[in-house]
Amino acid sequence: MRMKNLFRKGAVLERMAEGMTLQLERDLIDEKDGLSAQESQRLAPSLFEIGGYNEEMVEATGYSNYSYWRCTFQAFWKNRVARFFLLSLAALLLFTLVQPYLPNQMGPAEIFNFEDGTVKRNLAPNSEYWFGTNAVGQDLWARIWSGTRTSLFMALIVACSDCVIGIFIGVLWGYVRKLDGVLTEAYNIIDNIPRTIILILISYIMRPGMVTMIISMCCVGWLGMARFIRNQIVMIRDRDYNLASRCLGTSTARIMNRNLLPYLVSVIMLQISLAIPSVISDEVFLTYCGLGMPKAIASLGNLVEEGRKVMMSPKLQYQLIFPALVVTFITVAFYMIGNAFADASDPKNHV
Repeated sequence: MRMKNLFRKGAVLERMAEGMTLQLERDLIDEKDGLSAQESQRLAPSLFEIGGYNEEMVEATGYSNYSYWRCTFQAFWKNRVARFFLLSLAALLLFTLVQPYLPNQMGPAEIFNFEDGTVKRNLAPNSEYWFGTNAVGQDLWARIWSGTRTSLFMALIVACSDCVIGIFIGVLWGYVRKLDGVLTEAYNIIDNIPRTIILILISYIMRPGMVTMIISMCCVGWLGMARFIRNQIVMIRDRDYNLASRCLGTSTARIMNRNLLPYLVSVIMLQISLAIPSVISDEVFLTYCGLGMPKAIASLGNLVEEGRKVMMSPKLQYQLIFPALVVTFITVAFYMIGNAFADASDPKNHV
């Protein structure tokens, strides 16, 4: 009987507490809104009920629509300088592709003559030849855009090759400890030979051309990427989540794909963006050494080399200025875009 009385008293006290709470809430509402006692009684009682636990509502409030790539692109798009260079570079690439199909366009290898049969060589920019002509009588406007297509095509192939080979070797080099010694010695042997000598030797042994230049640059281009990725992997391979994955029996390939590479997205994108201007620079250098593509094929390297020969003549400096401006813009654009995208894709900058 004593226990029943206690339970009854507890229930009465609980109802009294609820009633006092409801009355206090109503008084607060009355003071805030200036309602009369009759008006406050008309309020729905459901507004003052104690809310219970609802699992579905808890899941709904805990939901987040966060997307890594959406946040990355949003952060990148807020950078006005990078956005300007991205749109400008896209416009340049688009115009480079459609330029041959526009009306009244001349061929890059076509030689133009006057009516009396003399060659239109070294003509200054005018209404007919917007960028002038070279020493052979070819239209520089057509040759510059044709050379831009050639150089960018070659740069994209080499950059993709360096990315695939460099990332693959770099991840294995940094994560698999048994391969560290072997790959380090191989890297030291290749890296101690000057890069320019390797490029010159391969281009000299094989027949000069686009394929030769691509092969020579692919042979040495992956070294920097592999070394950089290796150093990044060494810094994060022994962190807690990687140790936990190994303890749980996760395979090495899965750890590299799931734990390591996503963490390096920002630095990988930066290295890729810098590889494209580097390839164009190597192509210009090989052309300067006489081991580039044949003169008949228009490329930025050939155009810069041809302009360099006449740069001391004030009237012919335009032959160097126009291709140099294109090379400079492409280099700066990729650098700015790569830096901005690397910052935007860094998980530390996501809130």
